[in-house]
Amino acid sequence: MQSWKNSDRDITRIGVLLFDGFSNHCLANLVEPLRAANDLGRRTSYRWEYLTVSGAPAQSSSGLRIVPDAALKDASGELLVVMPSYGVRAYVTDRVLRGLRSAAVRFTTLAGLDMGSWLLAAAGLLNGRIATIHWEELTAFAEAFPELTVARERYVVDGNRISCSGAMASFDLILHLIVQAHGPALALEVEQLFMAPGATPSVPAVTARTRLSRRAVAVMQDNIEAPLPLPKVAGAIRCSQRTLELAIRKDFDMTPQQLYRVLRLNLARRLAETTTLPLAEVALRCGYRDASAMTRAFRERFDMTPSQSRRYVDDQLPGS
Repeated sequence: MQSWKNSDRDITRIGVLLFDGFSNHCLANLVEPLRAANDLGRRTSYRWEYLTVSGAPAQSSSGLRIVPDAALKDASGELLVVMPSYGVRAYVTDRVLRGLRSAAVRFTTLAGLDMGSWLLAAAGLLNGRIATIHWEELTAFAEAFPELTVARERYVVDGNRISCSGAMASFDLILHLIVQAHGPALALEVEQLFMAPGATPSVPAVTARTRLSRRAVAVMQDNIEAPLPLPKVAGAIRCSQRTLELAIRKDFDMTPQQLYRVLRLNLARRLAETTTLPLAEVALRCGYRDASAMTRAFRERFDMTPSQSRRYVDDQLPGS
């Protein structure tokens, strides 16, 4: 992981507890958004380590072998993510359940991803809570653990207990946690980083919580090079300008104009850092008449110029 200079007090320490048969997809959707949040935020906001109950390596369902950083008993932090997959019932053992109960004292929050909720529930760590699990196991989960409330949701945050339904939902959950800790602007930029260019529809999954906001963001993203006036954005999604303003303010805590600007500048940073396009061309692609106007807005948003951002990334490359 990239090492930035900031206080350990500002870092969320995460333990990722793996079991044989874990999902590579689920793991990637957990750690890649965190890695992106560190990179885009230019600071280490998240630090994670891989754990197993015994300290022995774990092998994924597709054969990826991970050597853990530590055994569960030696780890502590702000968040423990429990990540088994199919075959979870084989891990409902005294050793595992004792380990989880002990970890609940050393970690502030516990999260069950994919089938992880099953182990947390078996350890009595979800009693009286609302929780979800992989959709194929919802009925069995409810029958096995009547002391909790089972919800058919992508993820559930109930106090210091989190549950998530599967690999794709893990990405949504992590974006939600980034929003809560660092605000929607960073989470939106992380989300944009993983969106396929030209994807249809270009709709954020989490940062826009309501259908109206999702449609508005899609319209804005489809009209970056030639930004639309706000009345036309509202017209494209068939609502009043006032309704649009209220929806965006509720979901993003900013005005539609500010949101549009964030989307344009996020693209400007990606183009500056990942292409060799002249900055004048970057400006045009992001809806600015000239590079100087974009540079002023860019500096205000990221506290550096596009040229400095480009050089910064070049300096991080191996051998630089």
